[in-house]
Amino acid sequence: MCGIIGYIGKQKDINIGISALRKLEYRGYDSAGLAVFNSDQKEILCLKKAGRIDNLEKEVLCSNLALQGNTSLFHTRWATHGGVTDGNAHPHFDCKKNIYLVHNGIIENYRELKDSLEKEGHVFTSQTDTEVASHLIEKFFKGNLENAVREALKHIKGAYALAVMAKEDPNKLVAARLSSPLVIGISETDGYMVASDATALVSYAKKIINLDDNEIAVMSPSDFFILKEKQPEILETKSEDIQKGGYPHFMLKEIMEEPEAIENSIKGRLIPEEGLARLGGLQNVTEELRKMKRLLLVACGTASYATLVGRYMLEEYAGIAVEADIGSEFRYRKPVIDEGTAMLCVSQSGETADTLAALKEMKRKGMLTLGVVNAVGSSITRETTAGIYNHIGPEIGVGATKSFISQLTIMALLTLFLGRQRNLSLIKGQRIAQDIQGLPDKVRAVLATQNAKVKEIAEKYAHFNNFIFLGRKYNYPIAMEGALKLKEIAYPTHAEGYAAGEMKHGPIALADENCPFIIIAPVDSVYEKVISNMQEVKARKAPIIAITTEGNEAIKELADDVIYIPKTSEMLTPILTTAPLHLLAYHMGVLKGCDVDKPRNLAKSVTVE
Repeated sequence: MCGIIGYIGKQKDINIGISALRKLEYRGYDSAGLAVFNSDQKEILCLKKAGRIDNLEKEVLCSNLALQGNTSLFHTRWATHGGVTDGNAHPHFDCKKNIYLVHNGIIENYRELKDSLEKEGHVFTSQTDTEVASHLIEKFFKGNLENAVREALKHIKGAYALAVMAKEDPNKLVAARLSSPLVIGISETDGYMVASDATALVSYAKKIINLDDNEIAVMSPSDFFILKEKQPEILETKSEDIQKGGYPHFMLKEIMEEPEAIENSIKGRLIPEEGLARLGGLQNVTEELRKMKRLLLVACGTASYATLVGRYMLEEYAGIAVEADIGSEFRYRKPVIDEGTAMLCVSQSGETADTLAALKEMKRKGMLTLGVVNAVGSSITRETTAGIYNHIGPEIGVGATKSFISQLTIMALLTLFLGRQRNLSLIKGQRIAQDIQGLPDKVRAVLATQNAKVKEIAEKYAHFNNFIFLGRKYNYPIAMEGALKLKEIAYPTHAEGYAAGEMKHGPIALADENCPFIIIAPVDSVYEKVISNMQEVKARKAPIIAITTEGNEAIKELADDVIYIPKTSEMLTPILTTAPLHLLAYHMGVLKGCDVDKPRNLAKSVTVE
């Protein structure tokens, strides 16, 4: 959510900051703004516009303001407090127009602080919680910006990533974070850039510093310091990783990268001849995992569906008692924690607020905490005891595609790892490992052979407004994933995903010629059950799109359209059935004229509750 850029260096070109801000568009936003300290005029100049960054750039071109300076702030906002207006966009400022700041997160006690500040004479111009921070810093400002920020933060409750500058303390940029990501980019030839996501720094810096909670960074054009000394890390993301590479959209590019995502997720981690998975990130807790009796899987959104698939895998092949819960609910439960219970959090960004809050609570209770995360150095990776990286590079499209495929793959690796610790036989382990190794080519085949067919199906059904997705066992969570993607990407299409066995408990009421059913039916242990559900749908004249295993011609008697996937182990079928559902959402979204990379109202990384 929201994008922060702060720049301080030798150059006075605001395009440096705008270019970096554009790299954060994938996070989702509804307004944009900038503030620049013009040292010649000794003023901070600010522009803010609702809508896309393009609107802001047009305003810059039309403005008579001298928007040049070597200290500047940029922001894309995703509305929480207050509507989508120019005035509610960031940066925000104080009464004296001395303090300017941008903020990600949420100030939970903003109403209490605002009432107090208004009684002291402060005048507010927006409906946001963020503006409170600028007035609070104004209250404590006595010529030194970092001291004022430090004092103000003592009064703020909630989550924040802040970048602040002050007219009366020039040539200085102050950044602070608590439960919301913030990273500093160090240029070899210029100064410093602070951002809410390392992706924005790719063209500017080769080294980065991830701020930890409660740290404050103070930067000048030539130097910086942090309350706690930190060693820079190498920024591994490359410029080409965040380009479309000839594809019309990032979403399509990333769907087509799903085979590569699997390859990167399993690279160096499989020993097929021994039926083993080698997970180096878990090496230090191997014995604790061997003794583990119960595993809690916690995630949000698409990642939560990966954990549901993981539950089936781990219970069936590793013999572990598993619970899968969404972070926004788990954090308000009071689960009974027994000895031998561990938690595994799954998050692409590693910054998902609800998942992170659940993790911290269980960590306080002494539980072994693990993570599956793509973003190196993110909050979840720093909070967990051990974990597994996806290693798939940045994912720019807001809808999770290749990251979901990778999460499913990691769940399979974890199942093999834990299963072989327990009662999973060598022969079964070898079979699973070999099938995992074959997944990239099989997904590649699905994308190559079925893309045109899926596009035809999208064109055929694009005028329908409601869809039902059905699946059983391993593919029940995939039905929910398919429905979620269609809602996210091809809005305002409505879709719901159900366990196929639940259809007679309500959803069958929707079955008619105006409601297509997308039924996931690989030839597996529950195939005949799913066929029975298809017959019930067919009897009510609802159109049926079926996803099934290659060679299954009989299903054409029931289905109006069929998408085929190669044969694999039952536990791995979700990785193959997911790919065409991602393609379907993409093609439907394009046909409906939706912004498939940046769907309305959505954010890539949900860093507030």
